[in-house]
Amino acid sequence: MINFLKYRFLYFLISLVVIGTGLFFVFRFGIPLSIDFAGGSNISYSVNNEVSNLRTDALSEKEEKELRETIDSESNGEAKILLFETVGPSVGRETVNKMIVATALGVLAILAYIGFAFKGFNFALAAIVALFHDLLVLIGVYAILSYYFHAEIDLLFITAALTTMSFSVHDTIVIFDKIREYIREEGSKNIEISANRALTETMVRSLNNSMTIIFMLLALILFGGSTIKFFIISLLIGTITGTYSSPFIATPFLVWIEKRKQK
Repeated sequence: MINFLKYRFLYFLISLVVIGTGLFFVFRFGIPLSIDFAGGSNISYSVNNEVSNLRTDALSEKEEKELRETIDSESNGEAKILLFETVGPSVGRETVNKMIVATALGVLAILAYIGFAFKGFNFALAAIVALFHDLLVLIGVYAILSYYFHAEIDLLFITAALTTMSFSVHDTIVIFDKIREYIREEGSKNIEISANRALTETMVRSLNNSMTIIFMLLALILFGGSTIKFFIISLLIGTITGTYSSPFIATPFLVWIEKRKQK
């Protein structure tokens, strides 16, 4: 049996540094919103075999046609439209509201399920702490990508965030199920020993599962299209932080609150 919990403060310190750095970029530089949330028009033209991308306020078809004619006259070539999508401000606000509601419902459902399945609020609380840890890491690292590589928050990023939530909880439940099994055998007074046994038995399985996903995502980043590049990177970040948080954030936190309950 490996004493993983011996280094719990190191795990928390690593997370604190990563989240703190990410949040600095979030509050200092922000993350631009795509037209899915901010509203506007996204247009791509091919002019003289060169592709130009424009992002403007929401345009009507008539206004887009006038813009294309202006480009034609100034470029001495015919501008061929490749992409024209428009989202109004009201639709953008509706999308934000739906995102918030979906995230809140997801968290409540996870809290209720784990609390019921493990018959203990502490298990559910520890899982939710790890979940928010993963979301903060994802948002923070994405803010750094936004600053250096101009990534935007769009619907694909929200999809990646929700996927990260499910992946985080999935690994956590596997570990917690083992801990519950050992608690039934040895009692809750040996919660730290039970947690270390559970981590020792599940660590290889978790790493093998995560590495298969990571290799696939790395291949997509290297050989996939540019339109889904940041989506795949977001999934990669979520997979890595989800693999890390289940044994090194959720489990130490569970042991800590269980010990406090016993005092």
